[in-house]
Amino acid sequence: MSGLNIPGVNDKYKTNEIVEGLMKVERIPLTREQENLETYKKQQDAWRTVNQKMSSLRDSVKSLYSFDNPFNNKLASSSEEYAITASAGREAAYESFQVDVITPATSDRFLSKEIEKGMQVPAGLYTYKTGDKTIQMNWKGGKIEDFVAGLNKRGKDVIKASLIGVNKGNKALLIESLKTGKDARLIFKDKALDFALDTEMVRKIKSQTDTFGKDFSEIKGLTKLTEVEQEGMPQLSSEGVKISNEQITVPPRGGFSIEIPQNIAKDENKTLSFNIKAVNTNDITKALNSADSKPVLPDPGGITYQSISIYNNQSSVDLPETDKPKIPLEEIKTDSVLFVQFDDGTEREVKLTEDVFSDKGSDLKLNLKEYPGAKSIVLRNKNTGVSYYLSQIEAYDEKADLGYGPVNAVSEAGDAIIKYEGITITRPDNKIDDVVPHVTLNLTQKTERTATIKIEPDTESAKDALINFVGRYNQAIAELNILSQNKPEIISELDYLSKDEKKEYEEKLGMFFNDFSLSNIKSQLQTIISDVYKASDNDTITMLSQIGISTNATSFSGYNPGKMRGYLEINEKVLDEHLKNDLDSIKTLFGFDSDGDLIIDSGIGSRMDKTLTAYVQSGGILANKTSTLDKQIKSSEQKIAKLETQLDRKEAELKQKYGQMESTLNSLESQSNSINNFSRQQDRNRQ
Repeated sequence: MSGLNIPGVNDKYKTNEIVEGLMKVERIPLTREQENLETYKKQQDAWRTVNQKMSSLRDSVKSLYSFDNPFNNKLASSSEEYAITASAGREAAYESFQVDVITPATSDRFLSKEIEKGMQVPAGLYTYKTGDKTIQMNWKGGKIEDFVAGLNKRGKDVIKASLIGVNKGNKALLIESLKTGKDARLIFKDKALDFALDTEMVRKIKSQTDTFGKDFSEIKGLTKLTEVEQEGMPQLSSEGVKISNEQITVPPRGGFSIEIPQNIAKDENKTLSFNIKAVNTNDITKALNSADSKPVLPDPGGITYQSISIYNNQSSVDLPETDKPKIPLEEIKTDSVLFVQFDDGTEREVKLTEDVFSDKGSDLKLNLKEYPGAKSIVLRNKNTGVSYYLSQIEAYDEKADLGYGPVNAVSEAGDAIIKYEGITITRPDNKIDDVVPHVTLNLTQKTERTATIKIEPDTESAKDALINFVGRYNQAIAELNILSQNKPEIISELDYLSKDEKKEYEEKLGMFFNDFSLSNIKSQLQTIISDVYKASDNDTITMLSQIGISTNATSFSGYNPGKMRGYLEINEKVLDEHLKNDLDSIKTLFGFDSDGDLIIDSGIGSRMDKTLTAYVQSGGILANKTSTLDKQIKSSEQKIAKLETQLDRKEAELKQKYGQMESTLNSLESQSNSINNFSRQQDRNRQ
């Protein structure tokens, strides 16, 4: 088989090597362009990294002067966290106040008797009401377990049912309201009431009402008079108070006190109910102001004996006119007239609504559970042109008024009662956010002793934000140093880098050595960091270095090239001291309004944000850098594709030519061998 050549297997004439050698020369432009493409991509990645570092720095510094800056954060602490905690909003004032939790808000939670597993619940319409929410379920009948699942599916955030294991094999049904407050009582209706009675969750009870304040024997004079509002204004008096048709009439400047019977006052389940009505009358100040200011002598009197009467003559002494001019009395209007007085003599006002001036007046309900130690109902009508009418007072148990009450109440619905700085306050929820401005109180249980709530600055979050800013700043400066300088020690100084990160940075070292935009932004950032910022003539902190943040915060003496690269350091001791004592000054250092237009336009944060935005914003300096590289990459990729097509064509052409040459040589060699063989055969035949 002499002369058979299979390219790649038996390359007799080395044509493959010849073709590859020729193609290697042809590939030089392609190799050069591929290297260019790789360089463009690395440069683009480098610019994107710079963009990312600068964007992170901008976000960090922006948070130091924006509305959400950490210098406005507040911390709320409680001395009795087991019972009450607090959270403070950014607008809360620095203060300390005291709170007693008399009782947290509770909900109705009723437990049934023991029931057997798989108990059948009768079919029917089951209706449960709590507050203003009503849950209804048309139950077709079935096991108690399925009933509980169905009720929970419909109850959502209103009511909840549970099966509680009380004895081996037996359970009890717990139904609870998920709403707290006295107005969110759990009410059973329709088949739900029948089932609650059958399972002894509730029992029937009779309603009983006590009435008081319907005759003069129960009304007493005022023991606590008001201050003299105006000279010449009559003191409050109970003399004009009248009772008719079981209604108490209180004229202007009148008042009274009704003591709550002890048997009622001691029963916290009692609710006092009465109506109060206000009527505008002729203002008494008009008559008082028109009275003669000259002293008037009393009647001289006389004597009568049988049918003879003798009268004394009036004194002939002329009384002088008073030299002091009379000051006209002004009308008094106030709706602060009704109070509950306690055993210790303190009082709590009962707020009246506008309905009090309507034809029907205003119906009031006072739950004695919210007024522990209540002794009397007091009305002081300080008005000069309003009369009040108060109905007799009824006391009753609201739960008994339903006709049933709980048998096993795990808890019963009630409002939260707290004392804020000695003022008694009730709310239906355990989350109270309308007592102290921008502060939310969270109640969990009764306090054993008075809780002290403190609102203080959140220096930790401010410190964390400053540390984050310094870290982001140093990362950005490190990136700028590596890309703009060709000094290996810059990388070795960054001891926080991993081996892989160091290797990656070594490839980028000095990549943009001749690009002035990097040195320019670094110079601008260093100027911003070292400048003086004075919002007013009284400012004492005007530089970042004053709060322990600078390029030499640790006060290192001697030469250290690493400290010359522009990295920031933190002296924590100095920073902590200033955060504790000068938080507002630090806030101003990062951003303040210099021209009175209510827009922050100066400070470290504001200036750095504007400077960085010019680089990292869409269409900014860095975006243009990457955009230019995008075009170069696309052009290079197109050029590479074209060169590859040309090379493929050239290689095919060379292979074809050298293949034909090899085929011709093989043919000639074959013919030569045939001739040689024929000659040898003839020679043998002659012999």
